Amino acid sequence: MRSNMLELMDIFVHVVEFRSFTRAADALQLHRPAVSKSVQQLEDKLGVKLLHRTTRSLSVTVEGEEIYQRAKTLLSDASDIMASYSSNQRPRGQLRIDVPLALAHSILIPQLSEFQALYPEIEIVLTASDRLTNLITEGVDCVIRLGELADSNFISRRMGSLQMVTCAAPSYLDKYGTPLTPDDLKDHKAIYFFNEHSRDIQEWKFVMNGEIVSRHPGSSIRVNNSDVLLSCGVAGLGMLHALYTALKPCLETGQLKEVLSGYATVTKPVSILYPDRRYLPPKVRVFIEWFTEIFRKNHQG
Repeated sequence: MRSNMLELMDIFVHVVEFRSFTRAADALQLHRPAVSKSVQQLEDKLGVKLLHRTTRSLSVTVEGEEIYQRAKTLLSDASDIMASYSSNQRPRGQLRIDVPLALAHSILIPQLSEFQALYPEIEIVLTASDRLTNLITEGVDCVIRLGELADSNFISRRMGSLQMVTCAAPSYLDKYGTPLTPDDLKDHKAIYFFNEHSRDIQEWKFVMNGEIVSRHPGSSIRVNNSDVLLSCGVAGLGMLHALYTALKPCLETGQLKEVLSGYATVTKPVSILYPDRRYLPPKVRVFIEWFTEIFRKNHQG
């Protein structure tokens, strides 16, 4: 019953805007009787009179004017939907993405103007946090994640990995000394990042004698936000073991100083996740492809 309602509304909108069945028929490349019949069908379906017709004039009823305005909005929305999802159209519409704070600051935001230039009809809705996001309930199109992924119902693409670095503020090192090996960390204080979902603290992993080992300095403070983690480190509250790309500005200015540079660290995986859909919207597909390429070129660990 509703399968041709959009078509009927489209014909009605044309008639109202042209104020003529004949001119609307020409614009739609339809026969005039077909246009007249379509408007009559719409009136029958809605149960209201939409137009006053005489041999010389055509005017819109009060109900017809209201339905015209609503139909025009509905048709515009339908057109936007088709444009957003059609592979033949340029990607457009709102793109909701969620990114860890450290990656938002150091990787995504510095490059985002390039994506906007490539796809000016996509509006980015960016949430940046270090908490776990539910793509379905929060209406997010895709999320970027750090670390190993737990089992999920979402599709994931591993983009690569990022280097980790161990460091501390000069004020901390002046007070507590500089560790020379990972084993020395037992005598130091750490600022730990913990996962808000599991409350597990992040492990500090190094390669020693060809084997991966975990070391746990004493806890000075635990935080669930990477911005706060960095601020605590710069303030000299403890040592940090975090993404090099996020700490690089502070290392270059001397606010933080790298330690244990002679020991390789275990890199942190970076993945992008999106719902398991049969048809991936073009706006999501182009973002995934773009971000993957940006990551590969500039931030591969």
